[in-house]
Amino acid sequence: MLYPWIKALHIVAMVCWFAGLFYLPRLFVYHVMSEDEPSRARFCVMERKLYRGIMTPAMIATLALGIWLLFMAPGWLSQGWMHAKLTLVVLLVGYHHVCGAMRKRLARGENNRGHVFYRWFNEVPVLMLLAIVVLVVVKPF
Repeated sequence: MLYPWIKALHIVAMVCWFAGLFYLPRLFVYHVMSEDEPSRARFCVMERKLYRGIMTPAMIATLALGIWLLFMAPGWLSQGWMHAKLTLVVLLVGYHHVCGAMRKRLARGENNRGHVFYRWFNEVPVLMLLAIVVLVVVKPF
């Protein structure tokens, strides 16, 4: 009876992680559009706290709980939909780290991209979430 609890915690951690994945690039948009140093400094603090204090712990919890679920139900690993989901999770971890690198560049004042780039970049996790939810619920493969 532990499985439903681990699954519930996995979903909560995933929701927290995605909240950060949705919000951090939006902060990048506002950061790039800010015109004064106090505003840019404030965005640096917000971005750092979101990335290090919420997103990264939520990502680690999501991955750890997901691995625990797979350990408890290893049969899922033989399913094509799970292979596709895990591929998307690996890409999301990469996206997370790209966000971290962008955060550091913005903090150093080395940004060379405009707000339109970050607006489009912000849509990537939406597409990933849509695909992951469809894979898990519909199990098309």
